Amino acid sequence: MKKNIYVYFALLSFLVSVSIISSCAFTKDQPTDVELLSSIENTFVSVAKRSTPAIVGVISFREVEDGEFHRQEGSGFIFRKDGHILTNEHVIRDAKTVRVRLLDESEFDAKMVGVDRNTDIAVLKIDAKEDLPILPLANSEEVQVGQFAIAIGNPFQLNYTVTIGTVSGKGRSFLRDIGIIRYQDFIQTDAWINTGNSGGPLLNIHGEVIGVNSLIRRADNTPATGAVRAGAGFAISSNLVEKIGTQLIANGRIIRGFLGIDMRKVPQGIRIRSVLKNMPAHLAGLQRGDIIVKYNGKPVKNTDEFKMWIADSTIGENSKITILRNGHERMFNVTIAEMPAFQAGRPIETDSVAWRRLGLSVRKLEKGDFERYTYLTDEDRGVIVDMVEENSPIPRGTLIIAVNGQKINTVQEFEALLQKQQQELELLILDVKSSHGTEKITMQLKP
Repeated sequence: MKKNIYVYFALLSFLVSVSIISSCAFTKDQPTDVELLSSIENTFVSVAKRSTPAIVGVISFREVEDGEFHRQEGSGFIFRKDGHILTNEHVIRDAKTVRVRLLDESEFDAKMVGVDRNTDIAVLKIDAKEDLPILPLANSEEVQVGQFAIAIGNPFQLNYTVTIGTVSGKGRSFLRDIGIIRYQDFIQTDAWINTGNSGGPLLNIHGEVIGVNSLIRRADNTPATGAVRAGAGFAISSNLVEKIGTQLIANGRIIRGFLGIDMRKVPQGIRIRSVLKNMPAHLAGLQRGDIIVKYNGKPVKNTDEFKMWIADSTIGENSKITILRNGHERMFNVTIAEMPAFQAGRPIETDSVAWRRLGLSVRKLEKGDFERYTYLTDEDRGVIVDMVEENSPIPRGTLIIAVNGQKINTVQEFEALLQKQQQELELLILDVKSSHGTEKITMQLKP
């Protein structure tokens, strides 16, 4: 027994000694406070050095009175080696010309590849002689509240200003749908951003873009009146940016599905506040006060998600919407239409012959239409009806193939035919194609 006790104490003494020695060694190997801060500091410095070559200044020129031009500056970044650049739509809105300035101060004329006012995203393209440095896009779903955030941009023309903060929040959406429909997924940050930062990147410590800096919200949520805007900063999430940017490069613009309702979140789902006349919801029989609980079998939980589902729906697609009306569930078949130009933030051409004489506005058939419209094939040619007056026999989204038997391929050809024949004819026979199939429609020309 004594022997066992001696062995036990000997073993215990050995373990305690080893523990003390290991603890001393571990403490000795621990970095000092200065070394730890230096390591963090070096990370920020490294991100700034690696990232700035891919960050650009964006200078846009908008025509104002008497042929004068208003100059506006913002930021952007290169995300494809061939010169494709991401920025904010509001930085280049209504611009006649856009120039891009690189880190070495060289400047390029930029082509506007596509803009999307609904998300405030735009894509520019410059022609450089060699591959350009890029910033990779992170998966914004993996961004965590509390992680470091690094903003780089050109506030107040102070080029390549670097500010550091944290991710303060995710999934923010607070802008109202006034006219245009907004699609929002903002990352909130306390990294200092200001006038001129718009379009620049919000980065993680790996130098990956987690968002595109877009706006600042003051405490009272009112527009800024002074030079400096104190408030929370918001960046468009990188996943939304990548989705929209890729579509803009492929198609030049975003084609979205449209339902035609005003709505708000309620505990059961989404309550319809109003229904636009002759739009998909109205034509399907949905009413004010209905509560949408399912879309194609999926439970409807919030307005942002539901708007995204509608936007991504194929034009002409037959979707099933389940609603609560007077406490009872009912299901409706709704044919999704394309979002009208006004809600998409696009100008409506009302000076054309087509609008004056037929009460409709048309646009060219684009590559993206073949992917988004169920009733189009790769062989189809013509012009798409973008907007119509009330009670028009032609619905929006219709493809006009021919006028009085003469085929058309462009808006210019369509306008020229109307201009030529408007003095000679009072009626036009249009060959059209829509979700109802191919048919001939006779239209009365207005005087």
